[in-house]
Amino acid sequence: MITLTLLVSIALIATGAVAYIATAAASITALIPAFVGAALLVCALIARGTTARKPALIVALVLALLGALGSLPNLMGLGDLFAGDADNPGAIIASTIMFVLLLVLVIAGIRWLLASRAAR
Repeated sequence: MITLTLLVSIALIATGAVAYIATAAASITALIPAFVGAALLVCALIARGTTARKPALIVALVLALLGALGSLPNLMGLGDLFAGDADNPGAIIASTIMFVLLLVLVIAGIRWLLASRAAR
């Protein structure tokens, strides 16, 4: 779970950086995936220690869930993106990538929590 959190955080940081560069640094909001990725990276690094593993990963899962829910409004523009009528295609693409990555992390985290609970 720690490795997946690290990978997702690095992917989100890269997504935010690419989105920011692709929009010619027009808006700081293009960095939202990078901010979420940085918070997840901190959680993953804290989880590498043995004493705070579970709490740090639970915080990471809460952040991932909130980030996924926050990216939902831009996903409503996917139809416009495919039709070529999107006002801000970069935001829709970055939000879609962010949503998919965070959804994978949330699903894996729920499975990890259920497995750890069943092991007790």
